[in-house]
Amino acid sequence: MILLPALALVSWWLSEPWRLRRRRARIVRTPFPPAWRAILRRRVPVYRRLPVVLQRRLRERVQLFLADKAFIGCDGQAVDDEQRVTIAAQACLLRLGQADGGRFPGLHQVLVYPGPFVVDRVAHGVGGVQQDQRRVLLGESWSQGQVILSWPDARDGAALPDDGHNVVLHEFAHQLDQENGAANGAPPLGSRQRHARWAGVMQAAYAALQARLAAGQPGVIDAYGATDPAEFFAVVTEAFFERPAALADEQPALYAVLSGYHGLDPRAW
Repeated sequence: MILLPALALVSWWLSEPWRLRRRRARIVRTPFPPAWRAILRRRVPVYRRLPVVLQRRLRERVQLFLADKAFIGCDGQAVDDEQRVTIAAQACLLRLGQADGGRFPGLHQVLVYPGPFVVDRVAHGVGGVQQDQRRVLLGESWSQGQVILSWPDARDGAALPDDGHNVVLHEFAHQLDQENGAANGAPPLGSRQRHARWAGVMQAAYAALQARLAAGQPGVIDAYGATDPAEFFAVVTEAFFERPAALADEQPALYAVLSGYHGLDPRAW
């Protein structure tokens, strides 16, 4: 009597990838709402620069993202399609070249605040002394499946697509990094060879950033990237999408591994 329910459960579990593909195919067959397209053109100017094939792919990825992820307004922030489409389009740029349909499998919710938000943390100091710290943030990525964003900063980051700063790209880069555990600057890459290449290039670029900052020299990569390898990956992701030509000139090996990982070359946009 137990065998039949068990077999049914196994059959259901084995069919899940098929059911997921079928659901996603059904979503992307749904016409993209004209109001959403207007939001993309108005709020996300990089969309207008994309080749037609990537514009279509971005629209599909936005549809899938919005069907899968919950948006929650916090501290009185109302969330409508303006916020949802603007944020989703920026996040989906990161997966535009990926063959998996652009999923963020560990992400469940996007929390949207009406401005910078306060986070209280316990910091461990010298000798194990604990201190309460209060930080004001524009965005944060949690490994439990949430991204938290200040709406004005998410909106303004999209409006200025070439200044090298974008809080949505930054926090969703952390989500990519967290797909294989705690953020450490190395997202899933698929093979030991690619991991070895990634580690060598990233470590060299990270050391170059620290040396440049110590010498007081200007550069493309923001100083915040020197905080730790996880922040370095998030910061260079911003530069890759927003200042690609300058990053390629300054750090060609770094640009090459990022381009290979993302499957994109934003210099062509």
